Amino acid sequence: MSGISNPSPGTEAPRLRDLSPQQVRSGLAAWLGWLFDGLDMHLYTLVATAFVAQLLMTSEADPEVGKKASIIQAAFLVGWALGGGFFGRVADLLGRSKALVLTILTYACFTGLSYFSQEWWHLLVFRFLAALGIGGEWAVGASLLSETWPKKWRPWIAATLQSAVNCGILLACLAGALLKGHPPQWIFLVGILPAFITLWIRSAVPETEEWTEARTGHDVPKIRELFGPEVRSVTWRVMLICAVSLTAHWTFMFWQQSYIRSLPEVGTLKAAKDGATVMALLWIMVGSLIGNFAAGGLAGWIGYGRAIALMLAGYFVVMWFTFSSEHSLQITYSLFAIIGVMQGCFGLFTMCLPPLFPVLLRSTGAGFCYNIGRILSAVGVVFFGIYNKVQGDYAGVLLTASYLFIPAAFFALLLPVKGAEKEE
Repeated sequence: MSGISNPSPGTEAPRLRDLSPQQVRSGLAAWLGWLFDGLDMHLYTLVATAFVAQLLMTSEADPEVGKKASIIQAAFLVGWALGGGFFGRVADLLGRSKALVLTILTYACFTGLSYFSQEWWHLLVFRFLAALGIGGEWAVGASLLSETWPKKWRPWIAATLQSAVNCGILLACLAGALLKGHPPQWIFLVGILPAFITLWIRSAVPETEEWTEARTGHDVPKIRELFGPEVRSVTWRVMLICAVSLTAHWTFMFWQQSYIRSLPEVGTLKAAKDGATVMALLWIMVGSLIGNFAAGGLAGWIGYGRAIALMLAGYFVVMWFTFSSEHSLQITYSLFAIIGVMQGCFGLFTMCLPPLFPVLLRSTGAGFCYNIGRILSAVGVVFFGIYNKVQGDYAGVLLTASYLFIPAAFFALLLPVKGAEKEE
């Protein structure tokens, strides 16, 4: 398999039908990986309150449920960060295709094992281990496509890849709807499905020509070279924008379900709360699907850096309007959809970040810098949800978190020109 190579990304394909079979397979493999990435990522957020309450043998209203649920999510985000660095390194050492298989198997197996949790810390361990694969899949898939697809297509392939995550989350919503009223742990069995696509990836997706040529006769640089004189400026700038923006983003994505469940209009019945949570996430994902392609078009027009900055600023404005005053449930759903549109900016990171790093540090660098934001995201989820002085006021928590998008938008303008340039 390693002897087969993909066409160089420098070979432009003016039309989709001009893409080579190898490019199509690489794109499909990455898309499927991200699809199930999104599925396994959000199964927990749909049942967090209910399942943690069940494990603690208490009511959902018990403050201890929110505390433990946020700690589990924090562990997940930490695992995501570590997985991005670990599997990014694996991809630079062993190749993109082999690493993609390993990441998918990791998150599929440990998501499925979450079903067997008997204590809240069992769930924490399984979510942490699943997150290693989910974080790694981003780094590996991004490098795979940046090395196989033509530069002209990169903003749109970024949008398409991010749409795969959204479709995966929609699958999670579907699973949540179909399993509504059943024990919450059942939903984790759905997460085993991605394991089956690895058989196809292993046989059908060749290694990239760019990695193969770079690896021939050369040793993979040490991880510490990310902070060496030639690369450290890029490393620190990318880490800064990712850390701040993802902290705000993941605070919203986790605590929005608690906000929805707390609205008086939703009622007190568990089924009604579950249904409203699924519906809210559905609206976010529909908006995000639109936002991915809007972001791709915007990047092609004004460049990656300015497009990311503009959408992060929009994220702040819509969150501020949503949580600074009360709205009906239907209006809240609509505002969540607009927030989803602004989330399209994160799809641009996929094609923007990998080219900033040397080939044999590409997966390591992109995976480490993007996912290191998960560490601060983990702190943010816990801080805003537990230690904030407005504890219990989810609107206040989310409003406070929204202000982080202001510096994030500014930091986006500092992205290196090579990755943030306008695509011709």
